[in-house]
Amino acid sequence: MSIQTWWLYVTAVFLISATPGPNMLHVMAQSIRHGVARSTISMAGLMLANIICLLASAAGLGALLRASPMLYEAMKLIGVAYLVWLGIKAWRAPVEAGAADTPRTGGSARSLFLTAMGTGFSNPKLIVFAAALFPQFIDTGRPVAPQLGILIATFTVIEAFWFTTYALGGRSLARYLAPPARQRLFNRATGGIFMAFGLALLGSRV
Repeated sequence: MSIQTWWLYVTAVFLISATPGPNMLHVMAQSIRHGVARSTISMAGLMLANIICLLASAAGLGALLRASPMLYEAMKLIGVAYLVWLGIKAWRAPVEAGAADTPRTGGSARSLFLTAMGTGFSNPKLIVFAAALFPQFIDTGRPVAPQLGILIATFTVIEAFWFTTYALGGRSLARYLAPPARQRLFNRATGGIFMAFGLALLGSRV
């Protein structure tokens, strides 16, 4: 691909990834609850979901979703339900004095990874990007595999940068969130935001 196309892609991905969304909110919340080290498990789950969606888009899923409104609506409703479930779970999360300042060890690595994958797959920003924008950067007149490698590697590096930034930001909030009242407020704010993302996905179009 041309260097101009690549730089345009870098700029688009950097700005889209920087904007707070379900993925970044999930990383920050997991960093607060479990610490930066264990939040990398969630980062891995989110990243795998990202890569699968981009590969599916390149394989033609994006075009299929645009051509089949019923399939798109069905997938969208599943994503909406998952985001609302995450919101309810976060809203009702238990609180205890000092807990936010001390990373918890609860939750298996498998559970953290799979929950993160589900969050990634239901991310409205990723769905719209993968289905509508990502294919525009692929020149079908040139070999597709090298372009995919460059685009996905670039996406992974940028997304990992923002994951790390949000995880470190989350840990910086942990001491502030030590009092139970602040934890409860954070949980409800997080839950409300996840549910808002679900509503945003409900109104999205490819």
